[in-house]
Amino acid sequence: MGHHSTWTWQELLVLLGGLWLWGGSAQPTPPGPTRSPAPQLKFRLAGYPRKHNEGRIEVFYNDEWGTICDDDFTLANAHVLCRHLGFVAATGWAHSAKYGKGIGRIWLDNVNCAGGEKSIGDCKHRGWGNSDCSHEEDAGVICKDERIPGFKDSNVIETEQSHVEEVRLRPVVSGARRRLPVTEGVVEVRYKDGWAQICDEGWDTKNSRVICGMMGFPAEKKVNRNFYKLASKSQPKQKRREDVGSRKRLFAERQQLNYRLHSVSCTGTEVHLSMCTFQFYQGNTSTACGAGMPAVVSCLPGPLFTSGSTHKKKQRQQQQGQLRIRLKGGAKAGEGRVEVLKSNEWGTVCDDRWNLLSASVVCRELGFGSAKEALTGARMGQGTGPIHLNEVQCLGTEKSLWSCPFKNITQEDCKHTEDAAVRCNVPYMGYENLIRLSGGRSRFEGRVEVAVGAGDGDELRWGLVCGEGWGTLEAMVVCRQLGLGFANHGLQETWYWDASNVTEMVLSGVKCAGHEMSLSHCQHHGSSLSCRNTGTRFAAGVICSETASDLLLHAPLVQETAYIEDRPLHMLYCAAEENCLSSSARLANWPYGHRRLLRFSSQIHNNGRADFRPKAGRHSWVWHECHRHYHSMDIFTHYDILTPNGTKVAEGHKASFCLEDTECEEDVAKRYECANFGEQGITVGCWDLYRHDIDCQWIDITDVKPGNYILQVVINPNFEVAESDFTNNAMKCNCKYDGHRIWVHSCHIGDALSEEASKRFEQYPGQLNNQIS
Repeated sequence: MGHHSTWTWQELLVLLGGLWLWGGSAQPTPPGPTRSPAPQLKFRLAGYPRKHNEGRIEVFYNDEWGTICDDDFTLANAHVLCRHLGFVAATGWAHSAKYGKGIGRIWLDNVNCAGGEKSIGDCKHRGWGNSDCSHEEDAGVICKDERIPGFKDSNVIETEQSHVEEVRLRPVVSGARRRLPVTEGVVEVRYKDGWAQICDEGWDTKNSRVICGMMGFPAEKKVNRNFYKLASKSQPKQKRREDVGSRKRLFAERQQLNYRLHSVSCTGTEVHLSMCTFQFYQGNTSTACGAGMPAVVSCLPGPLFTSGSTHKKKQRQQQQGQLRIRLKGGAKAGEGRVEVLKSNEWGTVCDDRWNLLSASVVCRELGFGSAKEALTGARMGQGTGPIHLNEVQCLGTEKSLWSCPFKNITQEDCKHTEDAAVRCNVPYMGYENLIRLSGGRSRFEGRVEVAVGAGDGDELRWGLVCGEGWGTLEAMVVCRQLGLGFANHGLQETWYWDASNVTEMVLSGVKCAGHEMSLSHCQHHGSSLSCRNTGTRFAAGVICSETASDLLLHAPLVQETAYIEDRPLHMLYCAAEENCLSSSARLANWPYGHRRLLRFSSQIHNNGRADFRPKAGRHSWVWHECHRHYHSMDIFTHYDILTPNGTKVAEGHKASFCLEDTECEEDVAKRYECANFGEQGITVGCWDLYRHDIDCQWIDITDVKPGNYILQVVINPNFEVAESDFTNNAMKCNCKYDGHRIWVHSCHIGDALSEEASKRFEQYPGQLNNQIS
């Protein structure tokens, strides 16, 4: 598009405004009594190859994007610029156009900051637009990968960013009920105060693919152009009336069309229309597109968005049977850390060279549209297990990520702090219009109100949800439906203000699995409500959060440390008091005899994006005199011995927990310590270690007969505290017990293996382990 004049580019910005990523807005210098306000500055990172926290620094000044020259550049300059972008500080900077040469103006030269300035405009420089540099001297910055609290988190690698309202599909067959998602319609682009059409001369399937991808659909399908052609002309008299009736109000009058773009040419791999080449119509558009008609596109929805629930389930099962890729740790459908299956084991993808083309292949493979964002630096939490792929470089046309060129990983290449993630375009379903929160202190909390009676032309009636049985999983669905992230708490009683006049309960018995996109997809009582307490105080409420913790057990340590101990009863009074022995211990001849204990260490990591904090405040923690510490949660972990068919034969009763940071990764400071009534929790990047030799860190197997068993450990079993992923909370091992020794082997996190491997895992040969001490 280089041959277009400057004003055409400005029109493009008006037409598809907001397609660029604003790295963040500077706070302009407050005007003094006589000064006029400084122009609003915007910043972004650009260039390739790069990660989300580094790149060529570009500044938007005087309605134009430009670069900064590297002459006299310092780390102090980089600190100021990184803060503009929402990062806490800079770790370095780059000279000589390391991230590629920019285009447009070079806005600043000889910049000299002290480092503490609020705005780059407050630093010394030669004056805006005054420079003696070329784009070969464009400066770049490398920012510390830590966001300023409250700064909108955005990590788009390329600079194009789509806003749904800028391009839309307008359904032209008007039905009594407008069905969502809209899969077919006229492509329209925002222009001035309205919408304009695109001339379809030369329009092909690659263009349609781009539009469908933007709308959240993985693929396009052929459109019957003749049908639309007929409809757009005045109807001939002999045309059969029922045809006209079924297609009523297709295009009302020809003159309503207002063409804006023509000669659109996409390669099919673009994530947004703005990245294709096209031309504008100038002047009078009423005679435009003489030989053509408006571009019409029809899209194929992915399995999650096809109508008909049985068909949906069938497709979903079919697809899950074949898929070797999944998303984990995201709050919404279509976002998450990318995980791939290799040699029957799930692993992650390293973010080196990760970009929108590769991310789009992932999104389409999973039944979503093209990628909205390619995220690096474990922005959706760190994964576990192997890192299978590195330097993935898709062309964008591949059917699967496995078809793209990539490098196998070596130990030194990547860590889980570099796990790649995606945010995909998903179809607009309108779910957020059927639910709202009221009475909270912020938009992230409140009493849940749902809309009922949304029939033909009916007015929506709002009502409350019964709080009975309401928990974290149900709250998760509400927060997802509203686009507010994860649930921090599901409240069964609410003390919020009566912000709306809604007092009637309309929904009870809600039971969600936690992955649903709308509360209406969860099980609930039918039209007959069953709710013991119906006052507004007993209505369900939620507190949502953009981030959540994610706990998982370090499985190899359990395997390495498991052993049997016969412990005399006279040493177990304390443990018995805390209910850490099996029920038969009550009938023992105290203090004589012993109990046989399977002991092991457990190391619980927080790999999420928020600290794990107990649900109960410290006012309700319980002091245990025996072990001399406070327990902050009633049930934190279940330790069980199961038969291969799942029958429980022994349980550890490891109920209450004192949560603290035993150790942390490099650069992470400990925050939580149990001693002296300290704060309890597990910081992101830290772990809580319970050594095999402390009380209750065992399963009482005195009554277990010799045989083959499964050792199962489940963290946060009652979903008391919100996590971004509950599927990795269970760990399983195979056990072989011969009455004297125990072999523990094949320990793994519940969802770390393929389904096939999970079914097979009990049949692995054992390995020798510690004998009775």
